[in-house]
Amino acid sequence: MYIILLTFSDNKASAAGHMDGHKNWIKKGIEDGIFLIVGSLQPNRGGAIIAHGIESDALARRIKEDPFVVDNVVKAEIMEVTPSAAHESVKFLLG
Repeated sequence: MYIILLTFSDNKASAAGHMDGHKNWIKKGIEDGIFLIVGSLQPNRGGAIIAHGIESDALARRIKEDPFVVDNVVKAEIMEVTPSAAHESVKFLLG
């Protein structure tokens, strides 16, 4: 499982010009079953993604395709998490 932080960079002002592409990139990640949760970092700091079911190299390649990453709107940080306990509803994350 991975937590991806997409923190706004100095190029944040160009976000509006890439928003449609970024939203389509998110939609594809959800449709592919890779992105489980996507949301905003508060207050207005960027976004976060919880991802599962993908190898780290493939995830890194996918993140590099985000239009926000391509145009340096955000800096991406990928953190790998090895879950050891979970609520019954998300036990599938334990592997």
